[in-house]
Amino acid sequence: NVGAMGSHAMIVSRELGIPCVASVADATHLIPDGAMVTVDGATGTVTVH
Repeated sequence: NVGAMGSHAMIVSRELGIPCVASVADATHLIPDGAMVTVDGATGTVTVH
C-alpha cells in the first residue's frame, strides 16, 4: 500500500527487470484476494480482471 521510487522493493525489482507498482493507497483492500491483475510497467498501470 505504500512505497516510493527509492524503496528497497522498487530498487530490486528495477534491477531484476520485474514490473513493480508502489504507492497505491488501499490496494490490498480494493483488490480482492485471488483477483487476476495485469501490470503494465511501461505505462505504470494495473488492470484488475
